[in-house]
Amino acid sequence: MIRTLRAAALALPLGFAATTLVHAHGDGAPSAIDTTGLEPLGENDRDKNPYIGNAKAIEIGASGYNKNCARCHGIDAKSGGMAPDLRELDKTEASDVYFLTRVRGGAQRDGRYRMPPFADILSQEAIWAIRTYIESEADKDPAIAAKIN
Repeated sequence: MIRTLRAAALALPLGFAATTLVHAHGDGAPSAIDTTGLEPLGENDRDKNPYIGNAKAIEIGASGYNKNCARCHGIDAKSGGMAPDLRELDKTEASDVYFLTRVRGGAQRDGRYRMPPFADILSQEAIWAIRTYIESEADKDPAIAAKIN
């Protein structure tokens, strides 16, 4: 009986800690991002990231990335192999357009979504903030920075 009580006393905090760690990568449901503090971009899509080097965009993008992208694309934008390493996208207008289009439309293979479409969830500002954050993480890794700059 005492062993059972001790086991239960240990299990409760461990269970809580595990739940907290799981939610560190988001809860699995795509979520909107508050972009307060960023210049509004209007209705027309930009072909180039307008927030390059913007500290506020990096801060907002980090939060948005962690909520929506980290569970597949890795913590600090470092892929663990489940999904592509987004830090390796070139810093070109073509890559910017690809990123915006892919995030909005998601990714399908064999008729199943591998990445959900975020068109109805993330604003253009939120998507560009995430892109800005990812680029800032790429710049921290000399090997990747040398390939994409």
